[in-house]
Parts: sequence; C-alpha cells; structure tokens
Amino acid sequence: MDIIELTRQLGKEIQKDDRYLNMHLASQNCEDDQQLQDLIGDFNLKRLAINNEASGENPDEEKLHALNEELRHIYAQIMQNPNMTAYNVAKEEMDGLMRRVTAIITKSVEGEDPDTADYEESCSGSCASCAGCH
Repeated sequence: MDIIELTRQLGKEIQKDDRYLNMHLASQNCEDDQQLQDLIGDFNLKRLAINNEASGENPDEEKLHALNEELRHIYAQIMQNPNMTAYNVAKEEMDGLMRRVTAIITKSVEGEDPDTADYEESCSGSCASCAGCH
C-alpha cells in the first residue's frame, strides 16, 4: 500500500471515530435548529448593516454603536444555544484529534520516531490566540 492509499485509509478511520461522528451529529443538530438558524441569519444581517454603515461617506457613530450592541446580544444568544454549545465541544474534541494526527505526521517527516511522536500543548503567553488550557 502506498502513502496515498494509507492516507485514504486514515481518512476512513477518522470518519469512524466517535469524535468525528459526534461533531457531525452536533453540526446536523445546529442545521435543524430553526431558532439557531434564525439567530445566525440575524447576526449576518447585523454584520452586513454594520459594514454598510461603517463604509458609508458619513458613518453615524451612534447607529454603529447600537448595531454593535445588537450584534453582541445576538452573538451571546447563539453561543448560549444548547446545540451550538454541543457543536463547539464536539468541534474542539475533533480539532484535538487532528492536532495530534498532524503533529505525528509532521514530526515523523522531521525525522522523529513515529511511535513516540505526539502533539505537545504549548503556551505562547498570549491568551488572545488561545483556545484554553488543557
């Protein structure tokens, strides 16, 4: 079996993994949640309204402030939705798996032992780019 065939096999195994299955189920639940979809639509419309107002000749700062407050409120509702919360948890678990897979492949290419190569959490010191400590 060549490397590409092995990679395809790895892809098939990933699609059997509970983390993958959970993420796709959570994604489908988000798509089926009409209230969540309405909120996402409202969020996108507010974002478009903000962009239109900000790019106009004389942006109204009061209107921009009000639109931004509405946008934050809608975003908070989206993030509190149980289906969105479940999706975010499932996505983070899937992302963790993919970080490990990528790290093992990358370190193997760099000459490390594939049997011991693994993902290592690191802290850059900047919480702005962090997904949280594990």
